[in-house]
Amino acid sequence: MKMTITTIIILIIIGIAAGIFSGLIGVGGGLIMIPLFVLLIGLNQHEAQGLSLAVMLPPVTLLAALNYHQAGAINWKMALIVSSFFIIGGYFGSKFALKIDQQTLRKVFGIVILIVALKMIFGK
Repeated sequence: MKMTITTIIILIIIGIAAGIFSGLIGVGGGLIMIPLFVLLIGLNQHEAQGLSLAVMLPPVTLLAALNYHQAGAINWKMALIVSSFFIIGGYFGSKFALKIDQQTLRKVFGIVILIVALKMIFGK
């Protein structure tokens, strides 16, 4: 894909939006970046998911997590347990996702987001 000035501006906007949502409500990668990469940039589902993961490689949440830490809102023992197994799950999940065709993966992604949204809206 050729990087035009328009594409760069869209990527900047996506980055800002994902960062704001990440700091505000704890989401950014899957819920914000992936759909916008597909809809606005024209990436396929595999490319969008891969790019979202690549964006999160550097410590992109460092300052947001620091704010929550300073407010006493992070249990670091829980974070260590989850992050350790997140690495393992991410490895196997990505292996599986890359074997699924684009349309099926996109539908699975959409269904998961929809289920989570409905649970958040109508759940206790």
